[in-house]
Amino acid sequence: MTARAILLLFVTLAFGAAPFLTPPFRGYDPALFPVQIARPSIQPAGYAFGIWSVIYLWLLVHAVTSIWKRRAVAAWDRTRWPLITAIALGSAWLSIAPVAPIAATVTILIMAAAAVTAFLLADTETDRWLLSAPTAILAGWLSAAAAVSTGVVIAGYGWLSDTGAALTMIAATLALAAWVQRRKPRMPVYGLTVIWALAGIVVANAGINPAIAIAAGLGIGVMALVLGRQVTVTR
Repeated sequence: MTARAILLLFVTLAFGAAPFLTPPFRGYDPALFPVQIARPSIQPAGYAFGIWSVIYLWLLVHAVTSIWKRRAVAAWDRTRWPLITAIALGSAWLSIAPVAPIAATVTILIMAAAAVTAFLLADTETDRWLLSAPTAILAGWLSAAAAVSTGVVIAGYGWLSDTGAALTMIAATLALAAWVQRRKPRMPVYGLTVIWALAGIVVANAGINPAIAIAAGLGIGVMALVLGRQVTVTR
């Protein structure tokens, strides 16, 4: 258990350092795709990516607590391998994304799967805000980010139109997010993070692509209903 806790802290530190060691990433370069789209509709407004600061800090607190006070606690150890996988891949992702969108998309899909697994394994009763919550915010953002990356690639290769790809990925995100959130009714951070991403899509498309802004707004409503019902169930 101790070795896994040490490894988790190491990859978390590497994850936090990665943005300072690579050029700023502001989305895939349109020139890398056969169909060049200046601003894909599925991509949230820039401000939404500020959530990474919260994710980094929460994961760091989690990793420090994990090795300092919880290294031999089974409830914490269950989440370590999937978290290590997601975070280690995340450390490399910023180096992959500027040059290889398809490889970056495959990578972020694996990251999202690992993060969701960690969240589903996390006990919401044991150290709720230090164990379940950090995995929830990472899983929630990666659920949305994986859909964004996939949508950009789908549109960029002409497999669907920009609007069609965005609508498809919003629907896929909602299906996944609703399924995951229902299994963790006592940890709303996951659903709230997905709502944050959808709000960024609304802002990015307001007045530019109303269909996507409306779809993302409806998605916010769906997630709010899921969260509202779960609050009622857990009372």
